[in-house]
Amino acid sequence: MVEWTKHDLLDLSDLSKEEIGIILETAKSFKEVSQRDVKKVPALRGKTVVMLFFEPSTRTRISFELAAKRLSADTINISLSGSSVLKGESVLDTAKNIEAMNVDVIVVRHSSSGVPKVLADGLQASVINAGDGCHAHPTQALLDMFTIKEKLGGIEGLKVGIIGDILHSRVARSNIWGLTKLGAEVTVCGPSTLMPIDIEKTGVKITFDLMKIIKTSDVLILLRLQQERQQDKFLPSIREYAKMFGVNKEKLQYAKKNVLIMHPGPTNRGVELSADVADGEYSVILEQVTNGVAIRMAILYLLLGTKGMEEDR
Repeated sequence: MVEWTKHDLLDLSDLSKEEIGIILETAKSFKEVSQRDVKKVPALRGKTVVMLFFEPSTRTRISFELAAKRLSADTINISLSGSSVLKGESVLDTAKNIEAMNVDVIVVRHSSSGVPKVLADGLQASVINAGDGCHAHPTQALLDMFTIKEKLGGIEGLKVGIIGDILHSRVARSNIWGLTKLGAEVTVCGPSTLMPIDIEKTGVKITFDLMKIIKTSDVLILLRLQQERQQDKFLPSIREYAKMFGVNKEKLQYAKKNVLIMHPGPTNRGVELSADVADGEYSVILEQVTNGVAIRMAILYLLLGTKGMEEDR
C-alpha cells in the first residue's frame, strides 16, 4: 500500500493516482467530524497554520481556516493589505519571516503562477497551493473529485464535461490532471478564444458544441467567466457567451437523468448557469463547499503527519 510522503501540495500533476486516493479516503473520516455537535478533534493541537492570501477569497480561505480549527491547530490570516509586500518586500522574504516564528504550514494564494513553488523551494514549512494565477488549484479539484465519488460511487469511466473559460482556469487544469489520473474521460467546451493551444496533449477531448457535451456527460463542471479579463476582448459580449455556453433548464432537459452540476464559485448567475439550474435538483454546488472543509482537513493532517489521531478520537 502506498504511504503518504509529500511535504507540500502544489498541484495534482505531482501526485499519483494512489496518493489522490489517500486524500479522498482520509477526507471521508473528517467529513464525519464536521457533522458532529462538537466539530473538533485534537489531531493538530500545537500546530500553526498561516493563511497567506494575496487574492480575494471567501470559500477557500474560510474553508482552510475552519479545517485547521477543527483539527485544533492555531491559525493566522495575512492578506496583501496587511503584509510587508506593499512596502517592497518579496513574497518569499515575507514567508521566511513568518516561518521564523515557527509555523508549520503556509497556505498561499497568489495571482502569479508559480509562487507556491517558489515558497516550497525556499521554506522548511509545508506549503499548500490555494490557487496560483492560471496554473493550479489542487484543493478545489480534490473536493470536486470527492463530491463526484460520493454522489456517483466512483470516477473511473465517467464522462466529465468542463465548460467555460478554460484558458484562464486553474480549476480546469487541476481537475484535468486529477480526473484523468482517476480514469475519467474529460471533454472541455468553450469559446475557441478561451481554449488553450494544444490542450489535447493533457489527455482531454475538445468540443465547441455545448449541447453535445450536455447530452453525453455524467458530470458538468461550469467555470466562472472571468469578466475582469474581458478587457482583452476574448468575447464579443457577455450576453453572447451566456447564449452560446450558458446552461439553463431548457438545455438541461437533454442531459442524463442523474447528471451532476458543479461550479467552483463564485457563480455569475445568468451567465455560466441560470438560477434555476444553480438551485436545481442536479446541482451539488453547496455540497462542494461542504466537502471542501473535509478535503482541507485531510490535506493538513497528511502534510503534518500527526500520529495517534485514532486514539485521540
